Amino acid sequence: MKLSTKSRYASRALIELGLKYGEGPVKLKDISAIQDISLKYLEQVMFPLRIGGYVKTLKGSQGGYILARHPNSITLLEIVECVEGPIAPVDCVDRPGFCGRSEQCVTRDAWIGLKNVIRSELGNTTLDELVAKQRQIDG
Repeated sequence: MKLSTKSRYASRALIELGLKYGEGPVKLKDISAIQDISLKYLEQVMFPLRIGGYVKTLKGSQGGYILARHPNSITLLEIVECVEGPIAPVDCVDRPGFCGRSEQCVTRDAWIGLKNVIRSELGNTTLDELVAKQRQIDG
């Protein structure tokens, strides 16, 4: 199972905003340059994050993006699900009616277990923790 580049780029962009949390808005072109993400693609990634209430935009010459919430209140699970939708390794996990064999499928329980493990890991990782790790790496 692979997450798309949307999840990776959304995480990186929010980590960048987390590094600057409380210092004012950050221009998207700066996030793009620092994180080596295409500005056009980054604009697409930021849209659902804004709609989802994770970032705010401030207009004007000193404008840019800021986190809408404190980094310790945002989980990696929220970020991923905001840009990807619900996490499920196969369709029948969230929609049993998707497959007529769901009721007697012995692998469905394994897929549900996998979903729960992934959700737990991502849900227990806050943006604040990722920001702290990034600061350690950056020195």
